[in-house]
Amino acid sequence: MTERQQKILAAIVEQYAEVASPVGSSLMAKLFGVSSATIRAEMAELERLGYISQPHTSAGRVPTDKGYRLYVNNLASDNPEHTPERASKALETRATSSGVPERAIRNTVDTLVELTHNLGIATIGDQLYMSGLSNLFGQPEFINGQQVQQVARLLDNLEPWLKEAAPNQPLNVYIGSENPIGRSARCSLIISKFRSPYSDHSYIGVLGPTRQQYRDVMRLVEHAGNTLEEMLYA
Repeated sequence: MTERQQKILAAIVEQYAEVASPVGSSLMAKLFGVSSATIRAEMAELERLGYISQPHTSAGRVPTDKGYRLYVNNLASDNPEHTPERASKALETRATSSGVPERAIRNTVDTLVELTHNLGIATIGDQLYMSGLSNLFGQPEFINGQQVQQVARLLDNLEPWLKEAAPNQPLNVYIGSENPIGRSARCSLIISKFRSPYSDHSYIGVLGPTRQQYRDVMRLVEHAGNTLEEMLYA
């Protein structure tokens, strides 16, 4: 893949996250200052490689799970950038003003819901706390009843799976079919591991459609985990 193709893929991911409709060649041509024919050729190659696909009802393209994975991997290899100050202050304020660990974790999840517009989750002892279901099922991806069933199946099995798998990275991103349960739910699970009085493998994060603002959400989730660990062990 060429450098320009990587940039086009990134632009498609980010534009699709923003507008929730397939991204056309004319928009990409304006962004990159080249002809629509040039962009169509590049998009055809990205489609051949499996990074984007063309919904049958549209001339535009959307990212595939493979495309999202490459995009996320490239984000992870970039120089880290700080979480936006307003968002980080909101997380820190809600966590540190809570008093007891359980309330701190719940408040931090609720803040993630407000900031990311996803479903927020956290493990508190043997239980999974969830907040923001209406955010999740209000997304255009989940108007299909079968899709909703897949998401519900994922949620029903998430807490036992986290216990069994115990993901060990500070930040873990499972995109679409990478999820061990509900592979066809078209969801991304972004979770941060942190130490708490309940477990050295406590988790906080969000679940939303694969159409995500990954850069911002990943930073927020990682910052939430770091903030909780620092506060709970201060």
